[in-house]
Amino acid sequence: MGNHVRPLDENMNSQGYTISENWGGQINFMVPLDGSIVERCKAMADRQQDKMRLDYELVRALKCAELQQKGFIIRPESRVAHMCNDIIPIVQYQKEQNKYQELAKQNNPLFIMSTLSDQREAREKAAKEAAESKKTSNDTTKSK
Repeated sequence: MGNHVRPLDENMNSQGYTISENWGGQINFMVPLDGSIVERCKAMADRQQDKMRLDYELVRALKCAELQQKGFIIRPESRVAHMCNDIIPIVQYQKEQNKYQELAKQNNPLFIMSTLSDQREAREKAAKEAAESKKTSNDTTKSK
C-alpha cells in the first residue's frame, strides 16, 4: 500500500527513491431512525413461524391419514409412534361425540360437561331449583 516513486530516472541521474505509506480504517454505526421496523420484522418472523408450524401439522396429518388408508400404522414401540396418535377418522370422532352426549343425557355424575353452554344451562337449572326450594320452604313456614 502506498507510493513507490523514483524521481528523475532514465539518464537524468539523481536517482532518489521515495516511499510513501498510507494506512487507514473505517468504522460505521447504523442507527435506525424508525424503531417500528424492528417490530414489523419480528411480526413477520412470527407469522412465518406460525405458517411453517401449520404446514408441518397439515403434512403430518395428511401422511398419517394416508398410512391409515393403506392399512398401516407406526409400530407402537418406535420413537415416532406418538406422531399419529391424534389422527382419527371422522366416523370414529362422531361415535365418540354421540357416546358423550348419551352419557350427558343419563345424568352420569362421572361425566364432565365439555361445552360452556351445557355448564351455563346447569347453573341456570340449579338456580331455578334453589329458588323453588326456597319458595317452598317459605310456604311451609307460613302455614305452620
